[in-house]
Amino acid sequence: MSSPTSTAAADAGWAGHPRGLATLFLTEMWERFSYYGMRAFLILYMTAPAAAGGLGFAVTDAASIYGTYTGSVWGAAILGGLVADRFLGAYRSVLLGGVIIALGHVALAFTALTFFYLGLGLIVVGTGLLKPNISTLVGALYREGDGRRDAGFSVFYMGINLGAFLGPLVAGYIAQRIDWHLGFACAAVGMAFGLVQYVLGKRHLTPAIERLSARPTPATATGSPGSRQSLTSDEWTRIGAIVVFFLFAAIFWGAYEQAASTLSLFGDRYTRHEVFGFSFPSSWFQTVQPVAVILLAPIFAWLWLRLGRLEPSSPAKFAFGLAFVGIAFLMLIPAASMAQSGDGIRVSPWWLIAALFVTEFGELCVSPVGLSLVTKLSPVRLVGLMMGVWFLSNSAGNKLAGWSAGFFGSVPLTEIFGTVAAVTIGASVVMFLLVRPVRKMMGGVL
Repeated sequence: MSSPTSTAAADAGWAGHPRGLATLFLTEMWERFSYYGMRAFLILYMTAPAAAGGLGFAVTDAASIYGTYTGSVWGAAILGGLVADRFLGAYRSVLLGGVIIALGHVALAFTALTFFYLGLGLIVVGTGLLKPNISTLVGALYREGDGRRDAGFSVFYMGINLGAFLGPLVAGYIAQRIDWHLGFACAAVGMAFGLVQYVLGKRHLTPAIERLSARPTPATATGSPGSRQSLTSDEWTRIGAIVVFFLFAAIFWGAYEQAASTLSLFGDRYTRHEVFGFSFPSSWFQTVQPVAVILLAPIFAWLWLRLGRLEPSSPAKFAFGLAFVGIAFLMLIPAASMAQSGDGIRVSPWWLIAALFVTEFGELCVSPVGLSLVTKLSPVRLVGLMMGVWFLSNSAGNKLAGWSAGFFGSVPLTEIFGTVAAVTIGASVVMFLLVRPVRKMMGGVL
């Protein structure tokens, strides 16, 4: 039997990782290009007056739609995980999801309000199929005990953020400076590129597909489709650990995802759209976070390996992540005070840029760590389902972010930002207190 080390050496074909990681990296990059490209200007499009080509919605209505849509995008992941586990498998679920997403962006390119809601609905369904299962494929590229898995998820996360950077840069500019609906169409083209690349790279995903096909399904693991799922006490305890991470991740995302709701409106209405004499559309503020990840992800991946035995545990990383996002909102309180002082002067963009950059220290302590944890803590026959459960934390956080944006204009920004900071920093303290109990629940998984 070959050792994990020899196996890793045999399939190290792309930056020391399996070749399939490059295929999934590019697929996710284009999918995120389409999603974040559209999300960057979604609430701005809804609140823009009809004379400017927008929908003319009130902020409260637009924020509610935004929260419901983005929350549903992530919430649909649990159904996508079930579909993959029981029917389609991960590879076909990702492919079908990508096709539906592309159709959704095509629908948004039409001006009729009916197509607007249809497009959002299709993207919800498609992302639900694609998002959990592409992460499952990443985890399946590595054999049990392969030490490269966490680093592989960090590399994969760079693909997510490369797409999240290019999407607002291209689609956001086209939407705000040329035509809103051309911006939506641009997102559809990006998803199409991702699908072509995914199909052409299928051969590199064969090892992952075979590993997932060989695992017990929920039906075969219990002997009959209708029987109750049999889990050991250790498996239930690890699932309990996932639930704890879920709760704190939901709080984190509730603050972090305000980047495209509350902070997007703040950037559009109270912040100057100019840096060093260069003018840019307000949707470009959404490029700060992915740029920060691209810069910081290799550093974090190197840091975790470099620290070795001194590396913080996963619960501790979550606590740090919550603290960082809280600090980011604290940084914005002085800017909010100046913005609403009544003199009508827009504040420097550097306030928002700096705060968005700091949120990425938090995201890199939470998101790639959480993705990796779910693939390691979940019972092997339920990994797709549990990945869907994990994405429910994003769903809850996005809905919370939309709800918070509904107070924009009716509650002082200093109060909104201060409340978010207090909640996240308080949650960070609680998570630090829970580090040891949660580590015991994880049963030796780091």
